[in-house]
Amino acid sequence: MKPYIPDTLPLAQLDYARLITPVGEANAKLAEYSGLLQGIVNPAVLLSPLTQQEAVLSSKIEGTQATVEEVLEQEAGQHFDGRKSADIQEIHNYRKALLLSQQHLQGGGSISLSLLRQLHAILLDSVRGQDKSPGHFRKQQNWIGRAGCPIEQATFVPPNPLQLPDHLQQWQHYLQQQDFDVLAQTAIVHAQFELLHPFTDGNGRIGRLLIPLFLYARQRLSSPMFYLSATLESHRQEYYQRLANISRQGDWCGWIQFFLHAITQQAHTNLLQVRRILALYEETKTQIREITHTQHSPQLLDGIFDRPIFNASDFARRNRINKQTLQGLLRQLSQGRGPLTVLRQGQGRAPAIYAFPQLLTICQGAT
Repeated sequence: MKPYIPDTLPLAQLDYARLITPVGEANAKLAEYSGLLQGIVNPAVLLSPLTQQEAVLSSKIEGTQATVEEVLEQEAGQHFDGRKSADIQEIHNYRKALLLSQQHLQGGGSISLSLLRQLHAILLDSVRGQDKSPGHFRKQQNWIGRAGCPIEQATFVPPNPLQLPDHLQQWQHYLQQQDFDVLAQTAIVHAQFELLHPFTDGNGRIGRLLIPLFLYARQRLSSPMFYLSATLESHRQEYYQRLANISRQGDWCGWIQFFLHAITQQAHTNLLQVRRILALYEETKTQIREITHTQHSPQLLDGIFDRPIFNASDFARRNRINKQTLQGLLRQLSQGRGPLTVLRQGQGRAPAIYAFPQLLTICQGAT
């Protein structure tokens, strides 16, 4: 099989009549979601579990097996076996890359090849794939197929590495152009990146990370917190098939339609989830105030939403509450009708671990 030669962007021929309806539906639903985000004072804190869920699901598409609860439990001090721990480290790396990229754009930066190399280095830090040139575009020909198959039996062979730098420059130039619709352009940006397959490993995760970044950079999101991996994971077979149809049949329209439907579906899901999170936030605010009668109510509230599984020592440090004071407050909040449960009692130097089940239940709706 010969290396794939990517189409020049912007695409010369598209059946725009097929795209009018899905473009309109996706733009309307995403605008509704962005409007809801705009009304949230601190979305990074309030919607932190959704960011965790994105890191879990985008990594799951690539084969990791860990849950949001396990990731948070390890952060809180629980120990897991070697394979599970390695999976969790990959998810940690993805979340770190995701947050760094968001901060980069919010600070006035742009999406560039340099940024992608930086994110790739974070993604493969100290995990499987760390021997696959972290932070560097590939210098060798790679291919996709069943494990261990020769290139002759590959299902897809990305572009020749000698031509890759030129293709990447053209792709980066397309990021700065205005195409017929921003959401359709996002579909094209993501697919072209995946077809270029510029890294030896980690292309899927970097490509999915690009989606909220591009939408935010083009001001289609008031905050770069729109993650598509839940929908792509639930339609994984079609996701890969639609990408394959571009290289095999030149079917860009079919891919763009699929992607726009995914945006519509995910935005609808996000609207329901975020409204439930906001309602829970208000309910829990009242609950904490009535149970504790403390001046630390705001820190307690934001703290359990930012990290719905935590250990007491880390919570005290992050939220600047005296440890002894916090112990009494957490005891109150984990008794009777309080919002917290105790996952592990404190013993010796090992601090107690608490969970906020209602928030975790809402975020599990992403799967």
